Amino acid sequence: MPEPDLVIDGGDKMCVQLLIELRGHVLHAGPGAVIHLIATDPAAPVDLPAWCHLTGHDYLGPVPGAERPTYAVRVADAARRTEPTRPWHAA
Repeated sequence: MPEPDLVIDGGDKMCVQLLIELRGHVLHAGPGAVIHLIATDPAAPVDLPAWCHLTGHDYLGPVPGAERPTYAVRVADAARRTEPTRPWHAA
């Protein structure tokens, strides 16, 4: 698993809020950046890969050995943008 360029601690936020936050960070991270998202929402292991599939970012999977549920994403160069408050809708 690659080392992260950025770690987002989503705490107990629901996945929708996490994706809105992640979307904002992805816009500024730049292509190739690896983001680790800490997320306790039980929907995260389903929603995060689905969002990556929608946008074209690379879902790298759960981070092994993390103390809390953590998932890795690599920012794609030519990703599809989503709406700012509805990250599951293409812009």
